[in-house]
Amino acid sequence: MLDSYSGSRLFSRLIFFIFFCFSLGLLFGKVSEIIMLGSIGLLIWHYHQISRLNYWLWHDRRLTPPNGSGSWEGVFNGIYRLQGKNRKRVSQLAFILGRFRQGAEALPDAAVVLDSGHNILWCNQLARLLLGFVWPQDNGLRIDNLIRHPDFSLYLKKGDYTEPFELAAPLSNIGVLEIRIMPYGTGQFLLIARDITHVRQLETMRKDFVANVSHELKTPLTVLQGYLEMMQGMAEPDSPSIKAMDQMQQQTTRMKLMVEQLLALSRIEDASSIDLEKTINMSALFRVLKEEANALSQEQYRLSFICDEQCDVHGDEVQLRSACSNLISNAIRYTPEGGVINISWRQTPSGGTFSVTDTGEGIAMQHIGRLTERFYRVDSARSRSNGGTGLGLAITKHALSHHQSELNIVSELGQGSTFSFVIPPHLLKMQ
Repeated sequence: MLDSYSGSRLFSRLIFFIFFCFSLGLLFGKVSEIIMLGSIGLLIWHYHQISRLNYWLWHDRRLTPPNGSGSWEGVFNGIYRLQGKNRKRVSQLAFILGRFRQGAEALPDAAVVLDSGHNILWCNQLARLLLGFVWPQDNGLRIDNLIRHPDFSLYLKKGDYTEPFELAAPLSNIGVLEIRIMPYGTGQFLLIARDITHVRQLETMRKDFVANVSHELKTPLTVLQGYLEMMQGMAEPDSPSIKAMDQMQQQTTRMKLMVEQLLALSRIEDASSIDLEKTINMSALFRVLKEEANALSQEQYRLSFICDEQCDVHGDEVQLRSACSNLISNAIRYTPEGGVINISWRQTPSGGTFSVTDTGEGIAMQHIGRLTERFYRVDSARSRSNGGTGLGLAITKHALSHHQSELNIVSELGQGSTFSFVIPPHLLKMQ
C-alpha cells in the first residue's frame, strides 16, 4: 500500500521501541544494557535498509525499489510513487516532443534548433536536404562550422536577427536561401531556411522585362516625338489638327518621362549596394534642387529653402538627388497655385533630416501606405492632368533604402502633407 508515514506515527513507534527495551530491562534487571543493545540493533537495522536502498540506486537493474518495512516502508513507497510520476511526466514530454517534431517536419521550410552557443540540437528533414546536414552525426556541432560562409558567421556574431539573411544554397550553385533566426525559450534559437530561388528568378525576370521594354520604347518614342514636332512646325496656325498634335505631343512627352523613370527605377533596383565612401556635398546639391524647383514652380508658389551647409552625406549623389527631386516636384505638382512649400535639410539628433512640407489638398489615411507602390495614384485623372507617372515615390523608396533610410509621410486632408526621410548619423559627415 502506497502510504506515507506521519511524524507522530514514527515518533510513537520510537517511543514504543524504547518502552519495550525499558520493560525488558526491568524484567531482567539490566535496563541500560538492554536499551543500549536495542539501540545498536536499531542502528544496524537502519544501516541495512540504507544499504539496500544504495544497492538498488547504483547496482540493481530493477525499476521498482525493494520492499521496505517499518519506518522505511514510507520511504520506499514514496520513491515508487515519485517513479510513477516521473514516468508519467516523461511520457507526456515525449508525446509533446513527438508532436513538435511532427509539426516541424510538416513545415515547408528547413528548421534547425540551436542552443545559446549556436550548436545544433535538432533539425528536420528539409534542413538535411537544403543545408546538407547529416543527422544525428551533426548533433552538437556549431552551425557556422557546417555552413561555412564569412557573411553568415558575421551575421551570427552580430546577433541582430531583425532582418533575414540571404545565402547561396550549399548544395546548389544557383539556389538562394533566406535564413531567419528567432530566439525563444532560455538561450535557444530557431533557424528557418526558405528556398527563395524561384522568387528571385521571377523578380529578375520582372526587372529584365521592365528594363528591356523601357529601353526598346525609348527609340520609337523619340522618333515619334521628332515627327510630331516637324508636323507642328509645318501645320497652318488655323489648322484643326493643331490641337490634336498638341495632345499627342503632351502624351508622347509623358510616355517618354515614364520610360526614363522606369529605366531609373531598374538601375536603382539592380544596384544592390552603393559606395558609402563617397561624400555628397549637400549645400551644392541643395542649390541644384533650388534651381530646379524655381524653374518648375514658374513663380506660382512661395518656396522656402533651409539648408545646413555643415552637414554632408556619404552615399550615391544621383540616387539621393533623384529622391529629393521627386519629393519637391510632387509637392509643386499637387499644390494649388499660391501655395507654400517649405524644403529643408537639417542635422537632428536622429540624423540628417530632409523634409518637404506643402499646403496642398492632403492625402487620406487609407492611401498613405500604398503611395510608394509602382503606378499607384490617389486620383488617376488628377495625376494624368498634372503629368504624374506614379513612379516617383517608388524611385524615392528604393533610393532611400540604399542609404539605410525610409520615407515618412504625414498628411491630412485639407491641411497639406509632409514628406521626409532621415539619413542615419553614421552616414553623415560634418565639415
